[in-house]
Amino acid sequence: MKILTIGDLKARIPIIQGGMGVGVSLSGLASAVANEGGIGVISSAGLGLLYNKLSANFLEASILGLKEEIRKARKKGKGIIGVNVMVAMTNFADMARIAIAEKVDIIFSGAGLPLDLPSYLEKDSTTKLVPIVSSARAVRIICEKWMSHYNYLPDAVVVEGPKAGGHLGFKENQITDERFSLEAILPQVVAEVSLFEEKYNKKIPVIAAGGIYTGADIYRMMQLGASGVQLGTKFVTTDECDASYAFKEQYLNAKEIDIEIIKSPVGMPGRAILSSFIQQVREGIKQPKTCPFHCIKTCDISKSPYCIMLALYSAFKGNFNNGYAFAGANAYRATQIMSVKETISGLMKEWKEKELFFRNK
Repeated sequence: MKILTIGDLKARIPIIQGGMGVGVSLSGLASAVANEGGIGVISSAGLGLLYNKLSANFLEASILGLKEEIRKARKKGKGIIGVNVMVAMTNFADMARIAIAEKVDIIFSGAGLPLDLPSYLEKDSTTKLVPIVSSARAVRIICEKWMSHYNYLPDAVVVEGPKAGGHLGFKENQITDERFSLEAILPQVVAEVSLFEEKYNKKIPVIAAGGIYTGADIYRMMQLGASGVQLGTKFVTTDECDASYAFKEQYLNAKEIDIEIIKSPVGMPGRAILSSFIQQVREGIKQPKTCPFHCIKTCDISKSPYCIMLALYSAFKGNFNNGYAFAGANAYRATQIMSVKETISGLMKEWKEKELFFRNK
């Protein structure tokens, strides 16, 4: 089985568990994936709400919560642990600094271009930096900026296609356009990255993400040049996923028609499972009176139909009258809840079968 190498880190299996915000991927899921030889990822989004008992101040509670989750993951897991930090968060700098200070293995950063991410590294930092992009142009901008300002290149790059769950780095009309599919943009990103690899003599693995659900999908992405894959939706329906059982049930009960593109208050399209809350928003029933957190830079309370943080927190707890579950395009394919070990074993078996099929063809 192919090993995923990111700097001096070696993942026994080239699978990264995607960071899923507001409680869906915390230390429980991340450590379970790491223990199986993959890379487990804690999402830093919404930790201030989950850890509000530690501090009434959202930003302070976010810091304390991230420290706690990283330390929990280290106690539970023996493998590679990452943290997802969204550029769009108002506390992006705090979360990046804390992750680095806690010596987390990798920071994955998207929802905007993390142009200043290397500035948070210290001389003795060991944390790897991995931007999440949706185009070859974004890779080029990041690499050029990082080199010119920090003499640093990404340790890896995640390219996320339009079938991903949650906020998408695409315009709404691009989501169903084959020119912007993962199959189309992955080779472009690989080609762009190779230019910087050759110029600066540094290996930069490209990880494919967005809509990957089976071992056959993994095989296909590897054939297109990916060194590894990132999956989020697949890991929601696992025992170790940190969300409530009711949240996982949304995936189990969803039909393909239920998975929709919605307009998020943060100004980006997002993919979610239809709920009564989403229907109420469309009917104009929901309207926030105040902004309790100011968690996202681009969220304008005067124009927002609801507080996205509270909506996602409600869903995390299983309350879909006041929230909704983000999900990838293949969420409807989930049929049962199983362990992370069983999930990864199944993926590896499917991947091997597909590989053997084409090898013997």
